[in-house]
Amino acid sequence: MKIINPNYIYLNGTFKENISVAFDRKIEAIDNLEKLKERYPEAEITEGGENSVLYPGFINTHVHLEFSSNKTTLAYGAFMPWLDSVIENREELVGKCDNKVMTKSCEEMMASGITTFGAISSFGTELEVCMQTPQKVLFFNELIGSNAATADMLYGDFLERLDASKKCGHGVIPAIAIHSPYAVHPIVLKRAIEVANSENLPLSAHFLESQAEREWLENSTGDFLEFFQKFFSTSMAVTSINEFMESFDNVPTHFTHAVQATKEELAYLANKGHSIAHCPRSNRLLGCGRLAVEELIELDMPFTLATDGLSSNNSLNIFDELRAALMLHHLGPLETLSSLLIEGITSKPAEIFSLNSGNIEVGKDADFAMVSLPDRPASLKSIALQTILHVDKVESLIIDGERV
Repeated sequence: MKIINPNYIYLNGTFKENISVAFDRKIEAIDNLEKLKERYPEAEITEGGENSVLYPGFINTHVHLEFSSNKTTLAYGAFMPWLDSVIENREELVGKCDNKVMTKSCEEMMASGITTFGAISSFGTELEVCMQTPQKVLFFNELIGSNAATADMLYGDFLERLDASKKCGHGVIPAIAIHSPYAVHPIVLKRAIEVANSENLPLSAHFLESQAEREWLENSTGDFLEFFQKFFSTSMAVTSINEFMESFDNVPTHFTHAVQATKEELAYLANKGHSIAHCPRSNRLLGCGRLAVEELIELDMPFTLATDGLSSNNSLNIFDELRAALMLHHLGPLETLSSLLIEGITSKPAEIFSLNSGNIEVGKDADFAMVSLPDRPASLKSIALQTILHVDKVESLIIDGERV
């Protein structure tokens, strides 16, 4: 048994003082230190440093490890130039992204408190790394293929990758990702959703990331027209926005980006029990616009905060992402937004994906991220904001009761 004693602790969306946690692999008790010492006299006690704050381990719901070798290769500023640069440099970047590079990305996430992440896997090359990292991994096997002639072949490859992830055991949770409405044929989309539904697998999908995507899905026009003519010899989108959304009606899905979704479309998704992964730095770098989180709040639609991959970001540090979101969303009270952002990397993703983490509660996995503030906070309610503003890395990280 172990006891951790911070100055402050994040419990049920609020901050409290003089509370400690006893744990083994799971959280066993939450009380003041003296009572826990009486209950567990042999426990190893870890004292938090000055102005320490104990959080549940953070959850990053959307990461592409396979492009972790990118630094200055890809083009930023607008979506289509970026996509063209991905196509042009894909083989080189994936080839350079060996296990050492991807392990470094996992370590970068751990340094900022990430104990669980969602790996969006196009090729399955990061599976070994995900099995070896101490972190828990939602392994999203991505389905892609809009051409009817090759859709069955690509679907077969997708099933093979999914089966491989099912054999990993503890620490890797098999899951399904749909690349996007423009890149997946409706026939194989239906099959994949049926698999997710019947096997109760987590489901994710890129959706309305760019204005180019919206124009293509609505009218088969815009910047995507030349792209699809060049690479796929087609001038027609395989589905519409409404058709794509309706495909997910019976399976709660974590839609990524949704920057170009209308309020009516967001309301439809919210009504069907879906949620959003928000990646503000990626959206900015690819010129996609701003997700109106105030509309998500008004709709009571759950959202998480995620880094996306290094193909469209300069770090996988979740504190960098928190600060970007804090500065981007200027509407509404600052401390309220800060609290929602912290929820977006703790309780919300845990609730969305039915994870036994994301909260410091008896029976939950003993996953913790301990940080230190530079000075004593002015008030308990300001701690979320001050954490976002002043923390770059965790002081200690615990996964399943073990310090890593």
